[in-house]
Formats: sequence, structure tokens, C-alpha cells
Amino acid sequence: MGNWFKSGSPWIWMTGGAVSISLIAVLGLLLMIAWRGLSYFWPAEIYQWEMQDQQGTQYTLIGEIYDTEQVPTEQLISAGHVFEEAPGDTVTRYLVKTGNREFVGLDFRWILATDIISRSRPEDIAVIERSKNGDFYGYPVAVIENGKRLDFDNVEASFESHIDRSVALNDKAVDLQKGEIGSINYAIEKLRLQGRGYELDGKLTPVIKADLALKRADLQAQYLIVEKKFFGLRKEAGRDSVVIKDMRGVEVTLKLDSILDVTYSNRLGPLDKLGHWFVGVGRFVSDDPREANTEGGVFPAIFGTVFMVMLMAVIVTPFGVIAAVYLHEYAKKGPVTKMIRIAVINLAGVPSIVYGVFGLGFFVYMFGGSIDQLFFPEALPAPTFGSPGVLWSALTLAILTLPVVIVSTEEGLSRIPSSVRQASLALGATKAETLWRIILPMASPAIMTGLILAVARAAGEVAPLMLVGVVKLAPTLPIDMNFPFVHLERKFMHLGFHIYDVGFQSPNVEAARPLVYATSFLLVTVIVSLNLTAIAVRNHLREKYRSLEH
Repeated sequence: MGNWFKSGSPWIWMTGGAVSISLIAVLGLLLMIAWRGLSYFWPAEIYQWEMQDQQGTQYTLIGEIYDTEQVPTEQLISAGHVFEEAPGDTVTRYLVKTGNREFVGLDFRWILATDIISRSRPEDIAVIERSKNGDFYGYPVAVIENGKRLDFDNVEASFESHIDRSVALNDKAVDLQKGEIGSINYAIEKLRLQGRGYELDGKLTPVIKADLALKRADLQAQYLIVEKKFFGLRKEAGRDSVVIKDMRGVEVTLKLDSILDVTYSNRLGPLDKLGHWFVGVGRFVSDDPREANTEGGVFPAIFGTVFMVMLMAVIVTPFGVIAAVYLHEYAKKGPVTKMIRIAVINLAGVPSIVYGVFGLGFFVYMFGGSIDQLFFPEALPAPTFGSPGVLWSALTLAILTLPVVIVSTEEGLSRIPSSVRQASLALGATKAETLWRIILPMASPAIMTGLILAVARAAGEVAPLMLVGVVKLAPTLPIDMNFPFVHLERKFMHLGFHIYDVGFQSPNVEAARPLVYATSFLLVTVIVSLNLTAIAVRNHLREKYRSLEH
């Protein structure tokens, strides 16, 4: 046994075991997040319960089971619950999503198994997804088309066709609002700023003023035409209604322009549910958020995260490589260089919120404010670059991840033998040519390694972004069809901040919890995708420049 310990085998087994446990823990965490998040899009069974409360009043409840737990009977008795018969040591309690928020008040409620008289699973119950007030559960009774009520047996087919018509018209209205209406408003605002700029410079002559007024009148005329078309589409989308009988037994009329989809979950087979699941995941990835981010999709947050990280990578890579090349290839070995390296290493340990405060004070207020004074005086006092935006967020995270790129690049440079440099110089190449054609290509895998680590850290940072650019809901993306097409001064959404907002700022915690898991899994997927792309580039560069090592 003593020889076995002296051989070092126990430490090898302990190290391997620790690595295995770590991998299992990471995979288990990812699987748990994926399961809790992706199962949210699977269509749940809808039940109808006949209930009796403590006062003996009977009522009907319609909804889906979200969670189940066992509650000690003594705890319920101490809370004032009275049982007609002894239920045993524990009582089953169900968390039920009831929807119908405007009539019920709460989306979720706990019910006890002892209060249930009967439970059924009717196939005629419809789950109606709405743009406001969450889901609605009930039985479609009739369709009101152009003010006329249509009662007939096959109300489901008519209901679905009317929804498709309304959704198509609403989509056209939204496209019109984001496209032509947005472009006209953007052009009108540009004309206003242009006129103010002439006024500040003292060049606003009557001719220029008349020309601007003519252009503004032309744009306003276009706006009135498009606005009329927009309101016409909205009116047509809201022309029809549907009558739903809810769990109170009351017929409720819902406007079709607020309905996004209808699903008869209890009729779906396994393949239908799988198709519905794919549609739900696709809409989650591609749609805009709604209902205070507790419903809808996260596309603006995905776009903002990827765009900001790519912009950060473009900024941090050249600065980090230049700094590492100077420290390793040009700077003399001495106390000053040693202090700089220590400072770079210590920068990696500074809390990220400190970088956010620095970015807010230096980039936003000082640098951005100076840009506004020099280039955008006509927009003042409204800031252009003097307010948080995607550019300042990328710069802040570039400074935050700069030490990672510097250290990784220096490690790569130090692994290149000095004989390679001497051979290049002996053949007549200058030091700059040696760096550009020999050293940097050989160090490119190490540079990509630093970039991978920088992207992984930057994509998950939230605290500094809350100060320098990220918001709960951004009305427009940083890229659109309005010149100059890329708007780096705009605020943006971020998956990490979206998780924080939905998980801790949501008024409806139970409804938001699955979205937290789904968005977390999506953020991990985005980070892994970015890293895999960078790893593929690194491997390609490693193979491409492998011959230089010989």
C-alpha cells in the first residue's frame, strides 16, 4: 500500500475523479436547464375540475397542472383548513395555471386534492394565446363576423380561419409600422436636426428654410397616406370577434386582433405535439417580447448579445495583440515592464461593475458628451452618443477582457523559438516583416484562444452593461435600413439582462420561471456557438501555419 501511494497512482485517480465529477455536474446542470426550459413549449393537458371550497360552494376550474407537491396535513389544519374525513399524513396539492387574467385575477392558484369532486379532460377546450392578458381557456361558441353572430357546429374551423386572417393583417400592419412609418419618422427627424444645424451655424437662409419646409411637407403627406393604410389594416384585423364560454359559464367576447393562436391541446397526438413544440421554440427565438418580457420571444436580446460580442471582439483583438507584441517583442526587460505585466494580470480580477462605472463616466459622459458637442450640436440637449449605447458597452467589455487577450497572446509569442526570429532576420527580413509574416501567424492559435476566453466572459456579463447600454426593452435594433444602417449609439437588449429582468423583476413569478430556464439555455447555446466558431477558426489557422513551426 505504501509503495502504491509513493507511485503517485492515488493522486492520478483523485484528479481523474475530480474532473469526472466536475464534467458530470456541468452536464447535469445543462440538462436540467434544458429540460426545465424546453419543456415549457410542450403543449400541456388541459383539465376541468369540479371543486368544492371550505364553505361548501361548488365551482368549475379549467387550467393546466404546473406543479405537484405533498403538504403535511397538520400544516393545513394549523392554517385553518377543515377536512370532512381524515386524509392521511399528507395531502396532494396542485399548482394550476388558469389564465383568463382579466376575470380571474391570478394566472396560478393552488388547489388541494381533497377539494376536488371530479376531474375531466374535455377535447373541446381551446387554449387561446393572446397579445395581452396572457392565455385564455374556454369553449369556442360562435364567431362574430362583421357584426353578425354565426352559431354553427364546426366553429373550430371558422375560428382558426378567422384567426389566420387577423394575424396576417396584424403582421402587415407591424411590418408597415417598422418599415415605411419608421423610415418616414426617421427622415422627418433628420430634417429637423438639419434645420437646427443650419440655424446654429447662422446659415438658415429663407431659401434653405423653404426647401426644408417643402421636403417636410412631402414627408408628412407620405406619412398620412401610410398612416391611413396602417389604421385600415388594424381596423380590418379587429373587425371580427369570437365568443368563448369560460369556466364561470359566462360567454366572453374576444377581439380577434388580440389573438395570436388557438390550440386544442387535448386533441393533439404525439407527432402533433412535437410539431407544436418546434413551432413554439421557433417563435420564442424569432419573435419580439411582450407582456413585460414574460411572454413572446427573445429575438432582440439574441441579436443584441451577438452584435455586441462581435463588436467587442473586433475592438479588443487588435489592441490586445498590439499590447502583447510590444511587451514581448519590443519592451526592455525591467521593473517598469514587470509592473505593467502585474497590472495587466490584476486588471483581470477587478469586479466587472467597476468597469461599468468607468465606462459610464469616461466613455458615455466624457467621451460621448464631447462627440455630441463636436458633431451633433443640433441634437442637444438630447444626447446622441452622450447616453448609454451598444458602442460604449462593447468598449467597456473590451477593456474588461483585454487582459485575457494580452496574456494569451504573450503565452503564444513566448512559445515561438527565438531561432525562428533569428533565421528570418538572417535572410534579410526586417523585424516588422518577421512579426507580420512569421511570428503573428504562428501565434494566431494563441490569439484565438484569448479571443475565445474573452467572448465567453463578455457574453455572460450583465452588471457593467446595466450602466452603459442594455435596457429592458429596445424599440429598434442597432441595425436597420435607415442610413447609416448601423446605429452604434442605440441601446440594446441582452440575454443576460433579460434573464435578470424576467426572473427578478417580473410581476408574475410562476409564469416567468420557465422563461428564465429557456433564456438561460439559449444564452449558453449562443456562447457555445460563438466559441465553437472561434475554435474552428483556431484549428484552421493551426493547420495552415503548422509548416512554419518546422
